[in-house]
Amino acid sequence: MTLRTDLSMPQMFSGGAGDFARRGGQLRVSLTPRCQLGCWFCHNEGEIPPRITHHDRAIQPRRRAMDAADFLTAINAMTGAGIRRVFFTGGEPLLSPLARPILEGLPAHRASEYTTTLITNGLTLTKDLDWLADTALDRIKVSLHYFSDASIVAIAEGKPGDIVKIKAGIEAAIERIPVVELNLLLQEQNAHEVMDIIAYARDLGTGLQIIELVDTDHNQGLGGGKIPSADISAHLRSIASAEEVVTSGTGQGRRVFTVVGHSGAMTIEVIDASLGRHHVGQCGTCPARPHCIEGFWALRLDSAGTLAPCLLRTDLRMDITRYAHDPAALLAAVSTHLDAFTEGTLS
Repeated sequence: MTLRTDLSMPQMFSGGAGDFARRGGQLRVSLTPRCQLGCWFCHNEGEIPPRITHHDRAIQPRRRAMDAADFLTAINAMTGAGIRRVFFTGGEPLLSPLARPILEGLPAHRASEYTTTLITNGLTLTKDLDWLADTALDRIKVSLHYFSDASIVAIAEGKPGDIVKIKAGIEAAIERIPVVELNLLLQEQNAHEVMDIIAYARDLGTGLQIIELVDTDHNQGLGGGKIPSADISAHLRSIASAEEVVTSGTGQGRRVFTVVGHSGAMTIEVIDASLGRHHVGQCGTCPARPHCIEGFWALRLDSAGTLAPCLLRTDLRMDITRYAHDPAALLAAVSTHLDAFTEGTLS
C-alpha cells in the first residue's frame, strides 16, 4: 500500500526571530571545506570542491573565520529559536580541528527539541568513535556511494583499502552511536553496486537514503551521468511492507519504504525528482532553477562565517561574524535575510 503525504507546505519565514520552529528547514553546519576524498560530483555546497584543490593547490577555499565558540553561539541561538534539525557537514567534518570542541560542546537535548546529525565519509570513524560516543550527537550518517576498491577509486579518487576502513567504521559506530544511517548518491559508476549497498544496509539494520544526482557548474561533464531512481523504487516496492510518498514540507519529494532488516523494520528513503520540489519567492527568477532539484531546504553556516539560504547560490550568503557575541542580533539579522529570500527581494 502506498500512502501519500501531501500536506500544505509550512509557512517557513513569517514572523520574528523567535519563529524558527515554523520555518521547516534545517541548519547545515560546514566545519571545513577540506576532505580526503575527491568525489567527481561534489559541489561542496558552494565552496571550492576538494577534487579541484587536490589537483591545483593554487585554488583554495575561503579561510576559516569561525572558532568553536562562534559556531556554538550560532547553533545554540538557532536551536533555541526553533530550528529542529542540525547537520554537521564538510568537506569531511572530522578533519576540522573544531569538530571535537564543537561536538563535545553540544548541550544535552531531547529529540523533541531538535536533533543533531554528523555526516561523514567514515574514513576516520574507528579512530574518532571513543570521543564521538560521549557527545550529544543523535545520529551519524555515513556517505557510502561505492562498495569496492574499484568504485571508490573511480568515483572519489580514493585508495584501495578505503572501503574496508569505511565499513569497519560503520559497523563499530552501530555499537556506540544511538542511530547510524547511510546515504547513497545514484550515478552510472555505482549502478552495479546499488543492490549490494541496499543489502548491506538491511544486514546491518541501518536506515538508508538514496539520492538522485544534482548537476552543478562544478560537476557537469565529469564522471558518469545521473540515473533515475524509478528502477530502485520498483525493487524496494517489491520487498517493502509499506511505502509513503512525502511531498510536503521543504526540499525534494521522496518515497519512504519500510522493509525488514536484520534487526527488524527499517526505513529506506528515495529522493525522487519526479515528485516535484519546493520553491520560494527568490527561486522565481533564479538562473539556477532549471537545473535545481533541491528547492529551498537548508540554511548553510560555513567556517568562513557566512550563512546561505540556498546551497547553490553563493551570492546570497550573509556574513554573520559581526554577530558572534550577540545571539539576539544574529537571530534578527538571519530572520530578515530569510524573509527577503522567501519574498524574492534578496539581492
